[in-house]
Amino acid sequence: MLNDDALIEKYPYAQNKVARFFIKSLLSFFFRFFTKFEIEGLENIPEKGPILVVPNHFDFADSSAVIHLMPRPTEFIAGFNMPHAPAFVRKFPQLYKVYPAHRGTASTVAMRAAKAIMKQDGFLCIFPEAGSWAAVLRPARPGAAFIAVETGARLLPIGIDGTFGMFDKLRNFERPKITIKIGKPFGPLTAEGRGRKRREKLDELGHEIMLKIRDLVPDHLHGVYSDDPALRAEAEKVAAYPWDNRSEQDFEDLDH
Repeated sequence: MLNDDALIEKYPYAQNKVARFFIKSLLSFFFRFFTKFEIEGLENIPEKGPILVVPNHFDFADSSAVIHLMPRPTEFIAGFNMPHAPAFVRKFPQLYKVYPAHRGTASTVAMRAAKAIMKQDGFLCIFPEAGSWAAVLRPARPGAAFIAVETGARLLPIGIDGTFGMFDKLRNFERPKITIKIGKPFGPLTAEGRGRKRREKLDELGHEIMLKIRDLVPDHLHGVYSDDPALRAEAEKVAAYPWDNRSEQDFEDLDH
């Protein structure tokens, strides 16, 4: 088990500054000149962390939008599998040094990195839905809630609308409109118990996180959190987590 100093040395906050400067500059140029990019709620971003940034996830471009909009250095926990992304985009996680999470399993590396970043009062982004296989809100996986509980960080909800199908519009010489809404920070979150009881509580907290995000995206994107039964029914058809057939380690067994 690594102590705090060893964790921080192994997982430094605001790393790889030169590469990230060029990535952010490139993304900012792209979003400013090739899209209609609107941001609401920048004043809700705290001056300092620890903050867990929790956006919805409809498209592989969502992480790029977050990098562009965040004025604070932001680390990411995310999967590297982006089969529908252009080849140059698939290189970004390695260049940016995203901390990998293996979908469908608990990740000791991700948890250690999260703890280290929060101890440095950093900003860490994780997508609660843990994938972008549909363009409506789906249930949260327990990872975001688990990290929030374990680190005691507040959460910053972000709603992203317009990235889905963005490149199709660009190929048709359209400038896609992308709207970002940033909510007010909330938390910290707590969860007691062990095993199944703790997992159930984490699922409840994940639901709470998604409701905060729901308030930041248009009604037709609310998916399984919609007040419209017809929209909920349609969303249920795509709500199942595609990687559920993989084994998931019990959370209490993670190396703290």
